[in-house]
Order: sequence, then structure tokens, then C-alpha cells
Amino acid sequence: MKKLVILGGGYGGFKILQKLLDSDLSLDTRITLVDRNPYHSLKTEFYSIAAGTTSDKDVRTQFPTYEQVDYAFGEIIQIDTENEQIWLKDSNEPITYDYLVIGLGCEDNYHGIEGAKEYTHSVQSIAKARHASLAIGNLRAYGKVAVVGAGLSGIEVASEIRESRQDLNIRLLDRGDRVLSAFDSKIQEYVEDWFAANDVEVLHNANVDYVEKDAVCNNGACFPNDVTIWTAGVRPHYLVRSLPFEKDEQDKIKLNDYYQVPEQPNVYVVGDSASSKHSPSAQLAIQQAEQIAEVLNSVLNNKEPEIPKELKLKGALGSLGKSDGFGNMFKLPFTGFLPRLAKSGVLWLNKRH
Repeated sequence: MKKLVILGGGYGGFKILQKLLDSDLSLDTRITLVDRNPYHSLKTEFYSIAAGTTSDKDVRTQFPTYEQVDYAFGEIIQIDTENEQIWLKDSNEPITYDYLVIGLGCEDNYHGIEGAKEYTHSVQSIAKARHASLAIGNLRAYGKVAVVGAGLSGIEVASEIRESRQDLNIRLLDRGDRVLSAFDSKIQEYVEDWFAANDVEVLHNANVDYVEKDAVCNNGACFPNDVTIWTAGVRPHYLVRSLPFEKDEQDKIKLNDYYQVPEQPNVYVVGDSASSKHSPSAQLAIQQAEQIAEVLNSVLNNKEPEIPKELKLKGALGSLGKSDGFGNMFKLPFTGFLPRLAKSGVLWLNKRH
């Protein structure tokens, strides 16, 4: 019996499982998917959980029931690649594997800023987004919210909080001269105008010195604050960073053309932990997963896998509340209701699949 273990039921791990079940899965293969939650959740929508505009039930889907698939739900505490074992918290027996897929995603990068980890909220997991939602929802009238980081996550968090609570004072701290540095200037201007029209203060050239329980200190000056949301960068899961594999400058694992770890080709990596020329995204993880599933299907059936083709990403979409948005589609910038509708369509397809 060949034992395949998939660590993480996010976009990458879940898609690999789906593709393998839809393929000619070898009858002598047993798959175990390990995740902290007994469901797959749509991480791209966690900002709306934090803002309180969406129920977390609406961003969850159940894992499939299949005779060749087992599930282990719990916190992973060790990935022992030398002995090919996975240890879970409060478990007396390890999960062993012949083939391993690592898809544990990422966690916040606090860049060594004092107080950032202790006094800010996160949207990197559904549990953390729920905590952020509770903190924001319980704020008194005209409470103060700061969002640190003006990339895609920060933009969506700040705009969704505004849609949720018109009374709150919202401040977005942007390290650069313009929000959304990776997007077209037309989109940057549109988003800046949206924030101005919706009374969201944007502080450019921000440099957070440290964070306190009730304050954010930026460029030498501290301002009082009730809730701080951290969206200022991510890095691979701490267990991935501790693995004895060669990594790039972002601590992501370097892979060969088959998404295998060169030192141990029975180990595959997908998503935010895999070294790539592309920025991390759900779209990237899903496309990688589809190719990994094809490679694994060949390997599990004792066939020589084909080298995957170069990935071609289709652009990026973002929301400004429930009825406005932006995105790069067909290599062109779009703003307004159309990209927001497209983003809703992508969410619907992900839930349906």
C-alpha cells in the first residue's frame, strides 16, 4: 500500500486531493489529509469574516468522503522528513508516509517590530479572522481601527470594515507612496479616490516603530488606537522554515521541475511555501496543485511523469466592499462593479467545486 499524506487542506492541498480523486487513482494508494479544521475554507474571503459582513459558514466547504481517503484533524507539531513521520499535538502515534505534500500556507511576518505579534489581529486563518471580527464588532461608536499594510489584503480589510461600520475611524498605513504597488497606476488612483470618498485615512510612507495595546507608533509619533489589523507581509509556516531543505531568500523551499524537493523527491511542496517567481496567491496554489496532482498520479501508477508546463496566471481581483472592486483582467486594468462581479463569480465557482 502506497501512503500519500497531504499537509494542509487549503487551496493547494484541497485541489490536489480533488484532482487525484477525479483521476485514475491507483487502488493500492491510501491518502491522508491533515488539517487543523474539519473543513476547507476560502482564505481569500477572510477579510469579510474579520469585518463581520460574511458568516464563516459561507466561506467553508466540506472535505469529500471517499473510501481511499482518511482525515486527521489537529495541530501539526513536527514534520520528521528523516523518518518520514508527521506528529500531531496530543497524539501518541505518528502518521507515516511514502509520499508527502506540504501545503501549510503562510503566517504573518512581523519584521521584528516590537508589539506587533502581541497587539495586532490577523486574517491569516479563519480562527484569527473570527477574533478580529469580535474585536471590531464590539467597538464603541466612533472607535479607531488601524490596518497596517496596503497590499491587496490591507485594501480589502479596510474597505470591508468601512462597509460594515460607517461610524468607525479607519486608518490605513502604507509603506510606499501609493497603495497596491503591484497594480496598475489606474487601479492605484481609483482605490485612493475610493478611500477618500469613503472617509478612510491613508498614511503613506508609513514606518511602524512599535505597537502597543492601545496605540500604533509610526515615524516617531504614537496615535491612540482600539484595534490594529496586521497585513504587512507574510512568510512560510514556521514548520516549513525549520525543515532541512534548501530555501530561497524568502525562506521558501526550492524545488525541481516536478515540484519535488531535490534532496527528497518523495516530498512535494505547493502554495506559499514553494519557491516561485510569482507572488503568492490562491490562483497560483491551485495551478501548482493541478500540476502536482498530474505528477503524483503518474508516480503512484508507476509511470514516468511529464515535466509540467510553465504556469500562466490570469490576473488578480480585489474588492472594495460588496459592490465595487478592481483587477487586472486580460492584461488590462479594470475598476468598478465588473471586477467585483468577477470576484464573486470566482468565489461561487470555488464553493461549487
